[in-house]
Amino acid sequence: MSYVALYRKFRPSTFDEVKGQDHIVKTLKNQMKTDRLGHAYLFCGTRGTGKTSVAKILAKAVNCEHPVDGSPCNECPACRAIQAGASMNVIEIDAASNNGVDNIREIREEVAYRPTEGRFKVYIIDEVHMLSAGAFNALLKTLEEPPSYVIFILATTEVNKIPITILSRCQRYDFHRISIDTIAARLRELLEQEGVEAEEKALRYVAKAGDGSMRDALSLLDQCIAFYYGEVLTYERALETLGAADFEVFSRMLRDILEQEVSSCIRRLEEMIYRGKELTQFVGDFTWYLRNLLLLKTGGDGGETLDVSAENLRLLEEESSRVDEETLMRYIRILSELSNRIRYSTQKRVEVEVALIRMCRPQMETDVTSLLDRVRELEKKVEKGLVAAAAEYRQTPARREAAPREEAPPVAKATPEDLAQIAVRWREIIRQCGPLLRALLDTAVPQYNAKTGENVLYLSINTPQGGCGLSGKQIVELQDVIERTLGKRVEVKEMKNQSQSASMRELEVQAAVAREVAIPVEIETDIEE
Repeated sequence: MSYVALYRKFRPSTFDEVKGQDHIVKTLKNQMKTDRLGHAYLFCGTRGTGKTSVAKILAKAVNCEHPVDGSPCNECPACRAIQAGASMNVIEIDAASNNGVDNIREIREEVAYRPTEGRFKVYIIDEVHMLSAGAFNALLKTLEEPPSYVIFILATTEVNKIPITILSRCQRYDFHRISIDTIAARLRELLEQEGVEAEEKALRYVAKAGDGSMRDALSLLDQCIAFYYGEVLTYERALETLGAADFEVFSRMLRDILEQEVSSCIRRLEEMIYRGKELTQFVGDFTWYLRNLLLLKTGGDGGETLDVSAENLRLLEEESSRVDEETLMRYIRILSELSNRIRYSTQKRVEVEVALIRMCRPQMETDVTSLLDRVRELEKKVEKGLVAAAAEYRQTPARREAAPREEAPPVAKATPEDLAQIAVRWREIIRQCGPLLRALLDTAVPQYNAKTGENVLYLSINTPQGGCGLSGKQIVELQDVIERTLGKRVEVKEMKNQSQSASMRELEVQAAVAREVAIPVEIETDIEE
């Protein structure tokens, strides 16, 4: 006998074998027990959640000769015929290929004939949203008032495409995505019957890769078993077979992004591509990983909001302490924009690499969130610099004490000849001062005491209306300018309340300075400091 795929071999045959849809199973069983069957059902939900399986089980149950607790017995001739697909009472129609008005007219003609055996004729129309507008209109009257022996079961993955006139004539049942725990438990049960050994971590990963679809998970498990036939299915082998990335890979990728290690991010991406990871799937999985981190940081109750294992939850909690909410939202925004572009891009790898570089380099963007990231990076660098300097200071005190600080050689004091040069180059010195000091020095006359020979330059400043003269800061500034100009250090003092004779000599000095002639002024009287 040829091999049968796992999802076909272990298709549920009773309501009790349906997993993850308890709310639907209980309702249908109660309808069977109380004989309150509807004439039209609409089963909607994502792929692989059991819509067609439940439709076939319901078709068997309504025609079963000996139902057990609302479920078919699978032993009577009617059940066996329906199970084998040989019953004339159950008609399966694929609306994707039979979506015209003529196909629906055939159904309208057939419903006029009663079933040859059994109680009901059951029409299962799969992918009903593919019917044309004319076909839907042709189905309306029959769907609203079918004969008492006819039951319609419509199945769709896109309920939004069903006309409201059809929806109002059906009992609607929404099939939920199946949880990872439920899928993993079912996989474990089936592997025991198949005699295949597998790690619990591998089964949970296959269940997660199924994305809420039992059929997809069984197909992936079938693929893993075929690749490692006769061997234990380990977590690493499941990763290698499915060519997918796990939490640890995303954790390392996120750490590289936070550390702004562009080259490391590109290498990890290249490794995943080499292992067969599809880039569109990588972007979606990484976005989902960051979404889980964001929910964990904002929600607090990670175990309640996240459908992950305890080990993965521990990894998420560890990573959540490394990044803040604003940064996560920026990463998710970049990846969301990428997922829209990558679908139609001919250079998918380049698009992903550019997105990773943008995530590593917030300075490349100008939006508010990236600016916040740039500020945080600067704060980290400053903090690291201060910490490193403090550590170095604590570790090497003896070396610093042993190595005295190099001091600049002392500057020679000005001689009387140097003071005379100051008078000659006074305008050059003034031009190097600040605006306010330059305005004050325009009215000043440099002088020195030739009798004492002291290293002091006296300034007589004519301030208007008795204003204040030079401040201490301005005197220091002037001393520095003179030192830069002449290479000598001189002390500057301001003269106040000078005599008229001194003022006359000052005019003479000003005239000499204007002619750039050095005529030092000798102050005969002692100047009170």
